[in-house]
Amino acid sequence: MKHKKKPLPVLEKVEITDVAAEGKALAKVNEMVVFVPWVAPGDIVDIQLTRKKNSYAEGRAVRFHKYAAERAEPFCEHFSVCGGCKWQHIPYEAQLRYKQQQVTDHLTRIGKVDIGELFPITGSERTVFYRNKLEFTFSNKRWLTTEELDTKTEDTITDGAGFHIPGKFDKVLDIRKCWLQDDISNRIRLFIKQFCITRQYSFFDLRAQTGFIRTLIIRTSSTGEVMIIVVFFEDDKEKREQLLNAVKDHFPEITSLMYVINGKCNDTISDLDVHTFHGKDHLIEKMEDLQFKIGPKSFYQTNSQQAYRLYSIAREFAGLTGSETVYDLYTGTGTIANFIAKKAGKVIGIEYIPEAIEDAKINAKLNKLDNTFFFAGDMKDLLTPAFIATHGKPDVIITDPPRAGMHDDVINTILTSAPERIVYVSCNPATQARDLNLLSVKYHVSGVQPVDMFPHTHHVENIVLLVLK
Repeated sequence: MKHKKKPLPVLEKVEITDVAAEGKALAKVNEMVVFVPWVAPGDIVDIQLTRKKNSYAEGRAVRFHKYAAERAEPFCEHFSVCGGCKWQHIPYEAQLRYKQQQVTDHLTRIGKVDIGELFPITGSERTVFYRNKLEFTFSNKRWLTTEELDTKTEDTITDGAGFHIPGKFDKVLDIRKCWLQDDISNRIRLFIKQFCITRQYSFFDLRAQTGFIRTLIIRTSSTGEVMIIVVFFEDDKEKREQLLNAVKDHFPEITSLMYVINGKCNDTISDLDVHTFHGKDHLIEKMEDLQFKIGPKSFYQTNSQQAYRLYSIAREFAGLTGSETVYDLYTGTGTIANFIAKKAGKVIGIEYIPEAIEDAKINAKLNKLDNTFFFAGDMKDLLTPAFIATHGKPDVIITDPPRAGMHDDVINTILTSAPERIVYVSCNPATQARDLNLLSVKYHVSGVQPVDMFPHTHHVENIVLLVLK
């Protein structure tokens, strides 16, 4: 006979004391740490535990006895259901303070290094509509609210277009207004959704892997260009052209209208052909006097304004005089490499993805740069003493690795080559701190500059300058 699990208790009148990982907050109850989403430090709440371990627990707030003095009114109707923008209820100045503290804690507790001069975090002037790229999913089984479930009839429309519900791979929250991207993004998405509902085009079924319209990618640029990529699961030319022609006619602002046929089990389009239906096959992004050609698969920082600030700080930290050999590790599409090239003697960019390296070369040519050289390959295999002997010892290394940080082999090669300066750009201060600890045998931290790329989230970018001892 199967025993029923004993229900977990409700903890009453608990004060939330700090922020935690993944956008949650925390409280301490009898030496036990409890993680709770959608609350703010200073709130006093009743917590229904949902998971309990020996040293910690997780729960949700079921009643508020007192709201924190430092609290903001969430501006999005989808707050607390959508997985994005989890800190809307925290004033932006407080968000910046928490992010700065997060960087400090990681570098000192994990990295165990003297962090040198810690500069105040660079906040974002735009805290809404700041992204230049979003991806939406079309689903025939959208997430229904409790009220909708109670009143559901055969006529209830279950088709929706929006973001995946956290922890529910097959459920999509139908988004009426998203505050992350220029409002043309909302207008295009809603138009396409209504067009498909009216004509009874089937929305994608994530479990059964059936349907017609699957995902929508919208990219915008600071130059005012708009790229739309509509991804279909089934290849139905008549339906596809009806939809794309309607979008083209309704939105003359669109400069690149493209489509993809994706019959795979996953949503990635990196290995698929992208077809241009109307307009150009790229956007142009500008930064200072440089232009960057952005294709449908190109990586570009999703907050254009803050990307400029990030790269400017990295360039300043590099301390270039015009004669240095600079290695730009994990160069992506070569944005940093091309951005700093005019102030360096030679720039070597290395990246794992061959298509990204081709974009980097195109952008170097577009900007008439003849001192940038790009190479594709696995960083730990490509960046070797032999490679450095061939291309020159670096005076400066700029590294911007993925969230997992740098491989030990890469760190060892950096230590062997011993550049005078290392500028370490990271989207994950925890793995950055681990790597700094390994680099500390030869380097000391001279400066730390956090940059907020994603307002209303817990994410923070961080730049560290290391100088050879």
